[in-house]
Amino acid sequence: MHPGQLTVSPEMVREIVAEQFPRWRDLPVRAVPGQGTVNAIFRIGDRLAARFPVQPGDVDSVRRSLSDEADAARELAGRTRFPIPEPVALGAPGAGYPLPWSVQTWLPGVVATGGGESVAFARDLAEFVRGVRAIGTRGRTFQEDGRGGVLRSHDAWLRTCFDHSEGLLDVGPLRRLWADMRELPRPDRDVMTHRDLIPGNVLVSGGRLAGVLDLGCFGPADPAVDLVGAWHLLEPGPRQAFRDALACDDLEWARGRAWAFEQAMGLVWYYAESNPAMSLLGRRTLRRILADTSPE
Repeated sequence: MHPGQLTVSPEMVREIVAEQFPRWRDLPVRAVPGQGTVNAIFRIGDRLAARFPVQPGDVDSVRRSLSDEADAARELAGRTRFPIPEPVALGAPGAGYPLPWSVQTWLPGVVATGGGESVAFARDLAEFVRGVRAIGTRGRTFQEDGRGGVLRSHDAWLRTCFDHSEGLLDVGPLRRLWADMRELPRPDRDVMTHRDLIPGNVLVSGGRLAGVLDLGCFGPADPAVDLVGAWHLLEPGPRQAFRDALACDDLEWARGRAWAFEQAMGLVWYYAESNPAMSLLGRRTLRRILADTSPE
């Protein structure tokens, strides 16, 4: 999926676990299939999950990122009624794997399909977003270049997406849509956000929200960035229930749609060959956004 992507095998995981955490050496190790793009996931026994970054990187930077994610999990723990993975250990390079890696608790549940989950699920998701927003920023503000800052700062990325999407999508209307979206004003106040509520990071059980994964982006940002799930996950009825539960005004809702658009545009072309499920997610999200913005 990525240039120079790292390969991680169950045999490699068994070796590195036995070397660094001998107390788990007799637990079975098995790969977890999925459409994830950042980590290779392996279960260690029934209670633990090991996550190995698959994109090459600097050892110190990756270790710092994994440590920050563990800190985010501790900050969010218990602040909503929905489970998140608990940090357990941080591993080091070894057994032929060149980067730090992490161990978390395993959460039961099924990854959301993004096919239009229920109204009850939509209200659960809104409750999670409210809970995250209620965490104090402690004076922290958005300090990055990613999603959650100023929309127009993503112009170069969107130009790349439009250029690579020729032949895959009807790009003309999408360019015009972004031309309007990029002008949406950003609020003055940041709140705490998850920042990546895509189907692969959301667990479902019995039609309800069962847990939320991947806190690598958790932090202060535009409140609207956590509205992306409205288009990644929901059809019109549940989407409206999600909006009502969060009492979003028109501007915040439009910014959330813009952040979902920015993310979806990258998914379609980047993963067209290497991860068709992620590419399909992008296409489905764009269809929902276009239906939302089409004249009645």
